[in-house]
Amino acid sequence: MLGERIPLRRVKTMSNTASGKNMLNNFLKEHPYRLSQISFRGSNLTTHPLMNIWDSVYLGNITIGTPPQEFQVLFDTGSSDLWVPSLLCNSSTCAKHVMFRHHLSSTYRPTNKTFTIFYGVGIIEGVVVRDTVRIGDLVSTDQTFGLSFAESGFENITFDGILGLSYPNTSCLGAIPIFDKLKNQSAISEPVFAFYLSKDKQEGSVVMFGGVDHRYYKGELNWVPVIQAGAWSVHMNRISMKREVIACSLGCEAFVDTGTSLIIGPRRLVNKIRKLIRATHWLSKHYVSCSVVNTLPSIIFTINGIDYPVPAQAYILEVSTGNCYLAFGEHGFILSRETWFLGDVFLRVYFSVFDRGNDRIGLARAV
Repeated sequence: MLGERIPLRRVKTMSNTASGKNMLNNFLKEHPYRLSQISFRGSNLTTHPLMNIWDSVYLGNITIGTPPQEFQVLFDTGSSDLWVPSLLCNSSTCAKHVMFRHHLSSTYRPTNKTFTIFYGVGIIEGVVVRDTVRIGDLVSTDQTFGLSFAESGFENITFDGILGLSYPNTSCLGAIPIFDKLKNQSAISEPVFAFYLSKDKQEGSVVMFGGVDHRYYKGELNWVPVIQAGAWSVHMNRISMKREVIACSLGCEAFVDTGTSLIIGPRRLVNKIRKLIRATHWLSKHYVSCSVVNTLPSIIFTINGIDYPVPAQAYILEVSTGNCYLAFGEHGFILSRETWFLGDVFLRVYFSVFDRGNDRIGLARAV
């Protein structure tokens, strides 16, 4: 299996999510499940390393322009667009990050289009442009992306921009996302990408394109059809603890979201979980004593009839010696159905495969 490692780095930045939730339409129509398998043998697999920053965000490097300029981005399955700060950005946030110097790139092409993206943590405004984008050895020429000229709510982030990996229909730029561009250009042999989010504080995490490396998971992949082609969301049967259903009692929608640090759910149900764990609220987090973590039960997410236990050692995070907090957050979205976001807390436990060819997600216990 050919490949190149693209590491992700894990960063401490946000308590909620960076994913674009503008795509939260009602994807309620069931999509037929397809049984065809991904061909792993002989796949031209590109594995890109990600950097794990304090169990909160996993980042990877890309380059834009000719000659290439390097940026650290969040690979996000909850949004579809790529953007980085513009040299002309007038927000103080941009000054803290690498800004794209368009005048230094011979392959840069401007457009007269502007864009606005609403995220869970803030708003990005900018202009739509084109240039060459590289993810390791993968090259997308004349790629449409955004240059921000105003950023609100991103003051504390440690990455330069976001690279969206969701479906084209959710693009706020009206662009062909980079994954689709690579697929259309036959730069990847299979229309799949996958994430391994390491528990190691710095290294070991990867995003892979064009195939799956079985060394990153145990057992078989369990395939779950997306609710409808257009977003990486699946039907979840229930959330339980100690054999009692504690949320999602009538079934619900779950977004498998690499752009979200925590497990996010409706305020009422998240508060219920906090009470069951006996977490104490202080400032913006809910804390428990680190000494009791080993006595707390697993929380089980049942998806497509299969149980995915998340142990307390995964959903309780240590911020300092003796201080641990519950890694559940709440959203304020008014939606027609109960909705959850399974972020990095869940994805550190379960290796995830996003199969655009069959509109499904594969999950298996991570090594």
